[in-house]
Amino acid sequence: MGPVLGGLLPLAVGVAISPVPIIATILMLLAPRAGRTSAGFLLGWVGGIVVVTTIFTLLASAVGLGPSEGSASGISWVRLLVGLSLVALSVRQWRSRPPNGDTGALPTWMTSIEQFTFGKAAGLAFLLAAVNPKNLLLCAAAGTAIGSGSLTGGQRVVAVVLYTVVAACTVAGPVVAYAFAAPRMRAPLDDLKGWLQDNNTTVMAVLLLVFGVVLTGQGLGAL
Repeated sequence: MGPVLGGLLPLAVGVAISPVPIIATILMLLAPRAGRTSAGFLLGWVGGIVVVTTIFTLLASAVGLGPSEGSASGISWVRLLVGLSLVALSVRQWRSRPPNGDTGALPTWMTSIEQFTFGKAAGLAFLLAAVNPKNLLLCAAAGTAIGSGSLTGGQRVVAVVLYTVVAACTVAGPVVAYAFAAPRMRAPLDDLKGWLQDNNTTVMAVLLLVFGVVLTGQGLGAL
């Protein structure tokens, strides 16, 4: 199980340090209905990660992508395709970054976060986790790694849980901290929101490139 968890860690970190859901979480925590909307967002974020990762775990297991079936080349091709897709997304992100000195613009939906309900926040977070191309690719790679590993059913459940805990920690952390120390959290959250907003596209481009190159290298190395 150790090698599988070792391969999952960088993928989980890639999901965890996504700027957009972190910014959305901060905006909800600074809104009037901070408690309900942020809790809904956390629930949807965790749910999206679990659903996508579990689906690809089951698919990889069902089609026999495992060392005992001699399907190592299939796993390598999956990693290669995911890696190349992340590199392509990185290039697109880099080209869309704002000019030097300009403030990054928030997505249109972020301007209405103050009016979000619990359900709407949960639905948005689920879409960001399960449909956003970057997170979808990373969770797909994680699920494939879990499903193709020589793991028992119980070990696969543990692997999905551990992956989700790491992947969701940057959204869960501010939500939990705000619940216990709301007054002291407002200023740090506001500062972090500004920095992430200004550097969103650059951070995303670098992250996508790093993880794309790693997965591409792993795929090519095993072919």
